[in-house]
Amino acid sequence: MAFKYFALFALIAAASAGILPAQPAVYHAAAPAVAYAHAPVAVAHAHPVLAKHDDEYDPHPQYKFAYDVQDSLSGDSKSQVEERDGDVVRGEYSLVDADGYKRTVQYTSDPANGFNAVVNRVPLDHVIKTVAQPAAVYHH
Repeated sequence: MAFKYFALFALIAAASAGILPAQPAVYHAAAPAVAYAHAPVAVAHAHPVLAKHDDEYDPHPQYKFAYDVQDSLSGDSKSQVEERDGDVVRGEYSLVDADGYKRTVQYTSDPANGFNAVVNRVPLDHVIKTVAQPAAVYHH
């Protein structure tokens, strides 16, 4: 009995969704030309957001910053230096990788050459290398 209700509701849903026609299609030999009058459509275009040209805008930005982290408790060691003069950015950052190498990246960015980076990896001297000792043999 439930299947009959399900089939009936599925048929109604298909008809209301336009999958099945509600009325059979009737074809005529020659259909008269019908003119449709549409209301004018208003189209809204997004206006571009313009930057404010007040005191906050700097046509030639310049800055310099640097930071350095040396945490002896966790062993975290990293630093960065960067400076900008107009559209030209130069900088360098370094960090200690988990494998005991210090990675140093020197980078530049400008409109003519894009972003360029040079990466160097150098092993650190304070990395402690351990060698497994053979187990001691005890005799009774």
